[in-house]
Amino acid sequence: MIRLNNVCKSFGPLQVLRNINLYVKEGEKITIIGPSGSGKSTLIRCINALEEPDSGEVSLNGEQITHRNKTMMVRMYCAMVFQQFNLYPHMNVLQNITLAPIKLQKKSRAEAEDIAFHYLDVVGLRDKARAYPSTLSGGQQQRIAIARALATRTKILLFDEPTSALDPEMVQEVLDVIIKLSSESITMVVVTHEMGFARQVADRVIFLDNGVIAEEAPPNEFFDNPKTERAKAFLSKILR
Repeated sequence: MIRLNNVCKSFGPLQVLRNINLYVKEGEKITIIGPSGSGKSTLIRCINALEEPDSGEVSLNGEQITHRNKTMMVRMYCAMVFQQFNLYPHMNVLQNITLAPIKLQKKSRAEAEDIAFHYLDVVGLRDKARAYPSTLSGGQQQRIAIARALATRTKILLFDEPTSALDPEMVQEVLDVIIKLSSESITMVVVTHEMGFARQVADRVIFLDNGVIAEEAPPNEFFDNPKTERAKAFLSKILR
């Protein structure tokens, strides 16, 4: 469903991604972990065409993303949940969720609202349909952002550190929603600092360090018996 071939990305003199080769099968759940500045967010933004690689190829469902087709490809296959929610403050919850189905997918308002209420039920916030983002907690806003992504009904969900902007007591309510989604057939790529969550939901853990994939393995294998010294050092600090 997702393939990256020799993807490189720099910002000025700083090379952030170095010859990244990665595949994600349909329905697979991947977590991307690593130290701050290792390129995790840039990698996921390249998948979603929010950043364009300097070299290499990104393909979705077997078709390469190009400068010409990237908008169509991303709308067709991907939805993304950001760190900072990115809800429209002047729209209520229902309007935020129905905007893409109505404007991009040309669904009727009634159909879009049916979809929206279904996913509000999934995230447990049907009663907030007429509320505005400013009246919601951070955890509630992120759950609404997840419902908005789900409402597009794309095959791929991308999460860029979805709990990093939340107070500690709100983190678990968002993780619980993603854990619930992990039993579905959706292809998921999650950048996260939550190691217990990564172990629980992932089919495969990708450890990114200094712009390269330093190690990848099933979660139990990675967390219990990391192969590289860099992964061992990272885990010893973050799990202590």
